Amino acid sequence: MYLMYVDESGDVGLHNSPTRYFVLSAIVIHELRWRQTLENLVEFRRFLRDSKGLKLRDEIHCTELISRPGDLIRIKRNDRLDIIKKCIDWLNIQTDLNIFSVVVDKQGRTDDIFQLAWNTLVMRFENTISNKNFRGPSNTDDKGIILSDNTEGQKLRTLLRKMRHYNTIPNNSRFYESGYRNLKINSVIEDPVFRDSQYSFLHQMNDVLAYCVRQRYQPNSYMKKKGGNNFYKRLENVIVKEVTSRNTFGIVEI
Repeated sequence: MYLMYVDESGDVGLHNSPTRYFVLSAIVIHELRWRQTLENLVEFRRFLRDSKGLKLRDEIHCTELISRPGDLIRIKRNDRLDIIKKCIDWLNIQTDLNIFSVVVDKQGRTDDIFQLAWNTLVMRFENTISNKNFRGPSNTDDKGIILSDNTEGQKLRTLLRKMRHYNTIPNNSRFYESGYRNLKINSVIEDPVFRDSQYSFLHQMNDVLAYCVRQRYQPNSYMKKKGGNNFYKRLENVIVKEVTSRNTFGIVEI
């Protein structure tokens, strides 16, 4: 079983939105490495506690960490930025993690951004399981399950249930002139499991990932000044390049 942790950055709004891009980022772990990964992450959080003063109960939420730190104002801003970089570097040295993202450029679009992004992410998860392209251990007939925050949870649940019965995908233009196929999902099982990132270290790492992906496309002034818009490039070891043929960054651009 593969566990796909998902978080977002940006918003799905098309009018008066402060963000041009909507990002969904995924961290995928096989069940056989879940416990080991969690133990490694707890050890890493203890390192951040001892070196940066970030308590284990403190939630890593990058937007607030950089711009609206609240209680974390006790940590210098440069150290808060370094926490983000160290989180990225921790992800990159995990031998059995898999990372990929979907980025939607909302400019000029009129369709449902939420549905478009999630449909694309789920299909990449489905296909990567089917083609056995995830790193790490595997079972003979692996399935996958989605663990997400509860933003528009009912909408996501409805979408996944629909995709199991009816999921039209445009034919590949390299092989077909036009038309659609009904590619129902089979490897992604059950309804999504919704989590509160306050209680999930892995979802907090997912927040770091999604934030750094969006900074690659739409950096704020501080991240650009400090080079934080390039943090994503440090993930070379764990990105799933097979999710797209358009780049080597493991980012599906729409």
